[in-house]
Amino acid sequence: MRHVNDPHIRPEGISPHALGNDTLLHELEQLHRTRHETFLYGSEEALKRHTLRTGELEAEYLHRFPGRHVTAARTRAGARAREAAARVESLPE
Repeated sequence: MRHVNDPHIRPEGISPHALGNDTLLHELEQLHRTRHETFLYGSEEALKRHTLRTGELEAEYLHRFPGRHVTAARTRAGARAREAAARVESLPE
């Protein structure tokens, strides 16, 4: 049950900095999983709230984990390497 005097509980949900690491990651996973459906079928207010909450939680995650692992394939250089490899594969032998 929520306590009205808890400064971490807001009408929009629990403050991101008050969430434990596991809960923060779980909340982000839920928001990312529901994004497409909210975008297509949610009201303007639901989409706005979803966007704001996702931004808050992502910012908190990046604050906590600034050195997070970045997969080389998810960079521009990695994308260019994939494109070059695809072009080479498509060449006749």
